[in-house]
Amino acid sequence: MYDKVLVRFGEVGLKGKNRAFFINSLARNIRRSLKQLGPGYSVSAPYGRLFVDLPPEHDFNAVSAALQKVFGLVSFSPVVRQELDMELIKEAALQELLADGRPATFKVAARRSFKNFPLNSMEINREVGGHLLRNCPGLKVDVHSPQRVVNIEVRPEGAFVFSRVIPGPGGLPVGVTGKGVLLLSGGIDSPVAGWLAMKRGIALEAVYFDTPPFTSPRALNKVERLAGILSRWAPVNLHVVNFTPVQTEIMKHVPEDLTITVMRRFMFRVAEVLARRVGALALITGESVGQVASQTLESMAVINSVVSIPVLRPLAGLDKVEIMDLSRRIETYDTSIEPYQDCCTLFVSPRPKTRPTLAQAEAAEAKLDVGSLVDAAVAGIDSRTIWREEVQS
Repeated sequence: MYDKVLVRFGEVGLKGKNRAFFINSLARNIRRSLKQLGPGYSVSAPYGRLFVDLPPEHDFNAVSAALQKVFGLVSFSPVVRQELDMELIKEAALQELLADGRPATFKVAARRSFKNFPLNSMEINREVGGHLLRNCPGLKVDVHSPQRVVNIEVRPEGAFVFSRVIPGPGGLPVGVTGKGVLLLSGGIDSPVAGWLAMKRGIALEAVYFDTPPFTSPRALNKVERLAGILSRWAPVNLHVVNFTPVQTEIMKHVPEDLTITVMRRFMFRVAEVLARRVGALALITGESVGQVASQTLESMAVINSVVSIPVLRPLAGLDKVEIMDLSRRIETYDTSIEPYQDCCTLFVSPRPKTRPTLAQAEAAEAKLDVGSLVDAAVAGIDSRTIWREEVQS
């Protein structure tokens, strides 16, 4: 039975003077992820390594699933901690070799960071390897392509024996780079953009623009479920805007070929006010350059002009096939393709301007009371936190 998990991090360990902040943030996120499994889990960081202490009764499959959803974690291994005694280490190594069935070939990879231990790494390899060969007739050493590698780390607090290396999602711990407001629709692109933003350490404040009765309650539920899927990696704050009054005024007064441009400008205005309210530093969108009319460089420039904070577009350089592949990988695709339209698809013009100018957009908004419409939309925002896919269909 494993009693610890050794956690490895990649670029988190390269942050110089901020290294401790990043490691502590990763440890905090690991604790939060494991809290759902019950009591008895703890995280420590001796000498720059992260360990998870497991309670005596634990389901390692559940532990593994939880850790694979923690950004900043590159890989991890279930380990057995043994006293600094070679006989005990050899027996632990034998048990680890046979834990998942007997292999045909193996090698031992020892690492001695505790220099007071009487044997060096090569001597540990020979001692342990000989013990395994004596107890497993027919077993062979293969230092190049072994079926199993028995790793031994000798540290001041004990010897850690393991053979499994389970990949994590990589990236940075969520929250270390601040908050961002994700414009979350019911489509394929924006959930993928949100996932990529989280991978770079951004905590998500998601905003959805609801337009009842033009869009159905099923469209809102779909977005809630997409936020729920994203919350498998970290909590997501979802903010729902009643966008119907704004949309109604746009349809009344704005030329049809500019409706999508003006609609997006209003969404950005509302999202920026929300960002300042919640302390977010940027907006995040699912736009991919040239994919649709509102995603030409001209359109983006006109839409961006209404905000003063950065707008991040994680999908800018990806094509639709790449985005769809990512959505399947993070398991948002099946929900995204459900046939419940949001306002971005419901109100799109059949002939939108692909190269609008700022002057054209401002002229189209001349009959609208922009400030009052934005203030009313912000005042009616409904907010809640979603964590670990708690939304039901």
